[in-house]
Amino acid sequence: MHLVLNSYGASLSKKDGRFIVRSKDGEADFSPDKIRSISVAQGTKITSDAVLLAITHEIDMIFMSKTGMPEGRVWSHSYGSIATIRKNQIEFVFSEEAVRWIKEVLHQKLNNQSALILGFKPQLDDIRQRKIDSVLNTLEDHKNKIMNVSAETVAEVAPTLRGWEGAATRRYFSAINLLLPEEYQFDKRSKLPAQDPFNSLLNYGYGMLYSKIEAALIKAGLDPYVGVMHRDNYNRPVLVFDVIERFRIWIDYVVIDLCRQKAFVEECFTDHQGGIWLDGLGKRILIQSINEYLDEVVTIKGASRSRGEQIQREAHRFATQLK
Repeated sequence: MHLVLNSYGASLSKKDGRFIVRSKDGEADFSPDKIRSISVAQGTKITSDAVLLAITHEIDMIFMSKTGMPEGRVWSHSYGSIATIRKNQIEFVFSEEAVRWIKEVLHQKLNNQSALILGFKPQLDDIRQRKIDSVLNTLEDHKNKIMNVSAETVAEVAPTLRGWEGAATRRYFSAINLLLPEEYQFDKRSKLPAQDPFNSLLNYGYGMLYSKIEAALIKAGLDPYVGVMHRDNYNRPVLVFDVIERFRIWIDYVVIDLCRQKAFVEECFTDHQGGIWLDGLGKRILIQSINEYLDEVVTIKGASRSRGEQIQREAHRFATQLK
């Protein structure tokens, strides 16, 4: 279970070895054995006993911004690492093996994008069909360019890879726009702040995914601040930005599916500070949908696990490789 506290004035405490959640809707208690993570939004009160209960049971506790991005977290000391992993992680970043790794990550991302477009593509008119086919051809071309890159270190080709990946992603979102109901269509991909409902949903979903991937890396003993392709930046977990590329498609799928079902009403969004923000009801719908999707069991590389566990498996596989 993923416990989410996003109601202003809610509180989390401990009683008789259980978590107690109080909000304007009432009171509920939860066994720590049933909880895998706790996400805490602004305006929530938490007791130190509740934090210690989470630490004892190795429950990841994340403090979120209003966009769903992790601002901080508390985790168990038993997540520990060994120095060998962190030393080898630094060496890996400057190796030819890292070039192969990031090429595979980006190739998988573009493969995922093509598959999603094909999976959602309805019966289109000739004009939109030609536009979709043009995007698919562009993605295939950029996949080939990425896989044909040759270098001894990622630094030599990182600007080129980022350029191709960015160009391909812009084309991908132009195709996604054609698949959405008119009220969710958008001019371009916008981040903080989003300029439309679709991008506000996508931004919040990506924030949730960033948090889950950062937690998986920490549990595996990896340093999330030592990245491969994304530029080093002060206080930025750049390895998360590398690893997330394999999994972004899961958030894309959930958001597109909800928009096509017209699951959100006008009250789910707020126009504030020059942007469109996801609000209370919209957050609840999106959070529940994403968590249900990540809990669904799928088979990847011969292993049948929930999507959330597949993220942890990938982090452990990477850490084992570095050992």
